[in-house]
Amino acid sequence: MKRLISFWLFLITAGTSFSQTLNPKIPDNNLPAEIPGMKLVWADEFNIDGKPDPAAWNYEKGFVRNEELQWYQEDNARCSGGVLRIEGRREEVPNPRYIAGSGNWRTNRDSAHYTSSSINTRGKKQWLYGRFEIRARIDTTSGSWPAIWTLGLDPEWPWNGEIDLLEFYRVNGAPTILANVAWGTEKRYVAKWDSEKIPYDHFLQKDPEWTEKFHVWRMDWTSKSIKLYLDGELLNETLLVDTVNPDGTNPFTKPQYLLLNLAIGGNGGNPDIGKYPIVYEVDYVRVYQMGE
Repeated sequence: MKRLISFWLFLITAGTSFSQTLNPKIPDNNLPAEIPGMKLVWADEFNIDGKPDPAAWNYEKGFVRNEELQWYQEDNARCSGGVLRIEGRREEVPNPRYIAGSGNWRTNRDSAHYTSSSINTRGKKQWLYGRFEIRARIDTTSGSWPAIWTLGLDPEWPWNGEIDLLEFYRVNGAPTILANVAWGTEKRYVAKWDSEKIPYDHFLQKDPEWTEKFHVWRMDWTSKSIKLYLDGELLNETLLVDTVNPDGTNPFTKPQYLLLNLAIGGNGGNPDIGKYPIVYEVDYVRVYQMGE
């Protein structure tokens, strides 16, 4: 009897241990980690089936920015299996705003040849300072441009400030992971950038299976600096003493909201030779701030 009890105790203990061992190729079902001195203030684990939580997320629609090729729509963002899955698809969508002969790129295209999704927490969730952790798996096929980023609520870009925890696209034709911070200049719609561009090969050399795995993008944002990490490796550090707009305001001393999107084309490269659907998976978003 003692041996039987000991055997079952071993199985229970082993099972608990195994459940806590993180497989980098599957979603993390563990509870958010406790961080000494910090408090978890918000998280989305995407442990639902269907659309992302409408209490937290908005959708961008149509042609939005950067003369990208995708038409943003709600249907391409779905939660299942413990992840948010954003799909880039090759499909035709008519442009209801089409104007023949228009000089505006948003209205001079009669249709889009690709669709995707972009979601954000604007007006629903925004934060000033803290640690942001987003576990995601990105698709590196040609044309893919996934991003994890934040924006200030006002004024207009770039005076509102932008932080790119993740951008993946092609720089001079080479796949690259970027970590960026941007703020205003004297010229409207022209940003001052502190950008780090790390060749994708840097990560592949460390792990040939890198693309098959989930990774953790992290931002530590304080009143002094913004530090951007990937799997614990510091990619970029920006001091807030340097991020001052021409009028003396600092966008990074004000709240920012979060965006998750998959663009197609543009800096992402030639989408005609990409593999479809392009799949961008987000396992969780967790936001910590200093505890009391």
